[in-house]
Parts: sequence; C-alpha cells; structure tokens
Amino acid sequence: MGRGVGRSQDLFGSVEPLLPSLREDGVAVWVLGAGPYPPGVVALQELLDAASEELEPEDVWEPEDMNDTCLYIFTSGTTGLPKAARVSHLKSIMCLGFYELVGASSRDVVYLALPLYHMAGSLLGIVGCLGIGATCVLKEKFSASQFWDDCRAEGVTVFQYIGELCRYLVNQPQRPGERQHGLRLAVGSGLRPDVWRSFQQRFGPVRIVETYGMSEGNVTLFNYTGTPGAVGRCSFIYKLFSPFEVVRYDVAAGAPERDEAGRCIRARTGETGLLIAPVTRRTPFLGYAGSRELSEQKLLRGVFAEGDEFFNTGDLVEQDEEQFVRFRDRIGDTFRWKGENVATTEVAEALLAHESLQEATVYGVTVPGHEGRAGMAALVLRPGRSLDGPGLYRHLEQLLPPYARPRFLRLQERLEMTETFKQQKVRLARDGCDPALVPEPLLVLDEAARAFVPLDAERWQRLRDGRIRI
Repeated sequence: MGRGVGRSQDLFGSVEPLLPSLREDGVAVWVLGAGPYPPGVVALQELLDAASEELEPEDVWEPEDMNDTCLYIFTSGTTGLPKAARVSHLKSIMCLGFYELVGASSRDVVYLALPLYHMAGSLLGIVGCLGIGATCVLKEKFSASQFWDDCRAEGVTVFQYIGELCRYLVNQPQRPGERQHGLRLAVGSGLRPDVWRSFQQRFGPVRIVETYGMSEGNVTLFNYTGTPGAVGRCSFIYKLFSPFEVVRYDVAAGAPERDEAGRCIRARTGETGLLIAPVTRRTPFLGYAGSRELSEQKLLRGVFAEGDEFFNTGDLVEQDEEQFVRFRDRIGDTFRWKGENVATTEVAEALLAHESLQEATVYGVTVPGHEGRAGMAALVLRPGRSLDGPGLYRHLEQLLPPYARPRFLRLQERLEMTETFKQQKVRLARDGCDPALVPEPLLVLDEAARAFVPLDAERWQRLRDGRIRI
C-alpha cells in the first residue's frame, strides 16, 4: 500500500479531487495539521495528540529482521524519474558510525546544507552526528558567499559536501580571510580533481575524504589517503567487508560484455568498466517501492557462475595499478561517437580547465544523418568573460582526442541542478542542438576554421544536408 502526506491547505486542495481514485489504487492519504478534512483521510495530528509518551515494549518496535525496510529515500532522478529506494534498519544504524569512520569526533561542529529528504543529508549527516555526539549546524540553503562567515561564526570544523558545492566556493571572487577558519575536514562525494586541488590551494590544508555510495546500493568506498579524483582504494581486506567487481561494459549494447559461456569479463587494470556488487544476505539489495520491474532492472544474474546475483550500480569506474578506484561516468551519460566511447566527466574536466569557463555539463545528442551521439556541452562563462571560439578549440585540441571534443556548445546563464546539487542532463539532451528549438546561443565545431562558430539556421541546414562535416 502506498501512502501520501499532505501538509498545507494548497497542497491538500490539489489532492482532494483525486481521493476516490487514490482509494481505488490502495493509496492512503495522511494529513498533518488542523482540520476539518473530508472522509477517507487519516488525520495524523489527532493520532499524535492521542499517542502516549511512554515508550512501547521492545517487541512492538524492534524489527524482526534488521534487513527489513526501515524507511524510503527517493533517488535524485538525474537520469530519469526518482524512485523510492528501500533502506534497511541495519543500513540506517550503520550510518551512526559514518563520521567516526572518516575521522570526526564529538568535539567537531559539522556544517550541513544538504536536503534532509536524501540519504547524504539525513542518514549520513544527521544520524552520523548523533552517532558521535557532534554538533550539527543546519543551513536551510547553501550560500557560497556566506559560507566562510558561517564557519567562523559557528566554529565549524567539518563540512559535508556534494562536489558542486565546492565548485561554487572556488568560483567565488577571492576575499580577505579565506584561510582564517577552523575547518579541518571535508567529507562527501562527487568532487572533481580540478576542484579538489583548487579548494586546498585556496582555502588551506583541509583534509578531504571522498566517498562513494548509493541510497539503494550495497557497496561503499572511502578515499582515506586524500588522493585527488579517487573515490576509494581496493584491497583484499576491504573487499571482505564491501565486495565489488569491475566488469567490461558495452556502451553501444547498453549491457556488460559476456564471453562465449555467457559470463561477464573482469575489466583490466586501467580499463573503464561497470561497477557491480554481489547481492547476498550480508550485502542485500532491497530494491524500490512499486512494481517489481523497477528493482529487476538493477540486477545482473549469471555474472560469474550459475545462480549468482549482482547489483548494477550504473556507474563506470576505473581501477589503477595502485588499486585506486576512480569514477568515470554514469552509463546513461557515456555515449559513442565515431566508434569510440566518450566519458562526459573527462570532457567536462577539460572544458573547465579553460580560464573563461565557470561551469560545464556534457551530454550526447542525436544529429540527423549521423550515427551515434555527438558531444554537446552546456556552458556558463565566468563573469566578464566572453567565449573565444578559436582559443577554446586550441585548448581542447591539447587535452582531448578528436572524437571526444564536443561538437556543439550551448551558452547559458546557469545550469539546472537537482535538489542534491547534481547536474540535470535529461532535458538538455532532449532539447538537442537545433537552433530553432534551443533558445540560448549555440556554437558548432568547425574543423576547417579550427574554431567554434555560431550555429544559425543556415549553418544548421547545411549540416543536415551533409555539406558541413562534424
């Protein structure tokens, strides 16, 4: 049975006409606040007022199985619609030890500006602080311009980040006193190597612990050594606690490569592959609320032996000779062009190394008359800068192979983000590269001119007719 909670009169007014159909679908509607309410809803305030303050006996609230569902947390929805991931009692309790694992203690003051309806903010942030008895400073909305003032005012020593928050900080104009703070530790996920180095060079020797994990996933990685760009480091001992494998992935087929016996093939050292983790009693995958198909899509079977089962993270990673694991891309983001796989993160890092660019997100678009997907980048310029088409061409020529260089550029005032500060690429990819459909200025890579040049209706038609090669 599904359940929905209405909190305001405006929200409830929009739900009220749907009550008959919701009842037919077995969806219970709970309402929080003063009434009156129509029949068929559950008034939570009345139940709360009537509830005893005495703790119920343990056999009432203690779960029969620690792997039973404790709560639901929605995924970010960066590549599709959000899904309600089941989180077990055991996983929730394990989050009590998160900050202790990364080197925080009860003496620390943790700065948290992440949404509390996602795992990073709620379980790792709030529950993690409870686990060590630390002070938590909650910021309703992250402000890069106020961040260091907040840190000094509140005595902040630990910052829980999402990678883009750190980028916002390094993109701020330099101000006096940026190194006059007590911040000693930053922990989170999604921090790109260029931002990592810039953050430490500008703001001082803050220890950074990059982590990897998913609300619904059964594998966790920690980069304890402070190596920029790595999400963790593998070892035989670590795999005893959090086992995983990296297998070859066929981007064109959208599935792992398999040998003649139908088994997956482990990726070689330095080779990008799909990160997967065995589903066992000790490392379960509880799936998602809703239809069984939602959960089945994340499972791989017969990976190395008949009857085995693995969770498909949907992430492409690479493991180097020193066993560092580096995130490369989401499988839905990586695309093929000119017969080659293009990792959007690699292209974005090359773009952001250019002095005029402040933000970039890279994705693939279909182009009439061409196979595969061409690279396209939505860009935000630094204040007071303009785009130098020939200069950017020369910059990318030095950093990227020909097939990886974006064919189209889209100049924007800002980039859309999810509530967890992840880039939204789905709408951008759907918009494509037709100047008649995209309101922002577009540019196209002109190999003959060795530059990015404006893409207007006339040049677009020549491209469609095959008179311009990309």
